Amino acid sequence: MPSDDPSALATDTPNDLKPNAASLASPSYRLPALDQDFLLGDSTRGVRFLLEYAKAEEALRAWGVRSTIVVFGSARVGPGTPGDNAPGNHARWYEAARAFGRLASERGGALVEPGSLRDGLRDNVIATGGGPGIMEAANRGAREAGAPTIGFNIALPREQEPNPWTTPELTFRFHYFAMRKMHLAMRANALVVFPGGFGTLDELFEVLTLRQTGKSPPLPIVLFDEAYWTSVVNFPRLIEEGMIEPADLTLFSFAETAEEIWQSLLRHGLEELHR
Repeated sequence: MPSDDPSALATDTPNDLKPNAASLASPSYRLPALDQDFLLGDSTRGVRFLLEYAKAEEALRAWGVRSTIVVFGSARVGPGTPGDNAPGNHARWYEAARAFGRLASERGGALVEPGSLRDGLRDNVIATGGGPGIMEAANRGAREAGAPTIGFNIALPREQEPNPWTTPELTFRFHYFAMRKMHLAMRANALVVFPGGFGTLDELFEVLTLRQTGKSPPLPIVLFDEAYWTSVVNFPRLIEEGMIEPADLTLFSFAETAEEIWQSLLRHGLEELHR
């Protein structure tokens, strides 16, 4: 049976000794799958989109990831010292995200055992953007629970490296923000948003828009630290100006602890799945 490996078609005779050497060396003669210039050209942008979708999809299926809980938040916060939980302190956000990652992994179905009723399928696996800060904290909590956890990284001019807590086989890197966002959203059973900046706001309002317009199925959205969010976004003002409907504010809720996040998700439809 002929091989599907393009590299298996090489010959033993040096190309520069053949009368058709120029043709053999021409870029047009390269197999498309081995022609990086072609693969990175404008005409194959759609193919690159497909590759970014397919590579992550294959790995997630291999790990039995049926659904996720997506956690967004700032990359600029870090852990503090024990007891360093003063209101507004970034360490409080980090530790709450870490606690939630563990709690959700233990109660949500990310942990499975052979012979379980779910046949190896994992639900509510913690998924983040893969970077530091809140993302690291949520992934860390999940790993500490013994669960797999996902990092959807993005290639940036100042390269973001994956945090050390994502499962290596579930640590991805994307070129296209659109495909990264699609993977973040397509399996999400819930969205938990900790304080953050432009990137966090972008992801939050993207999902809120999908919910508002009915482009995504109903999923609970919880914002951590109501004081932060109501100081950053004047939600009532949007209603006063007629920019949104009053009912749109029911698309999300607030929470102040990891347990409150979990209970809010359950009240709004998330199913608790122990091992």
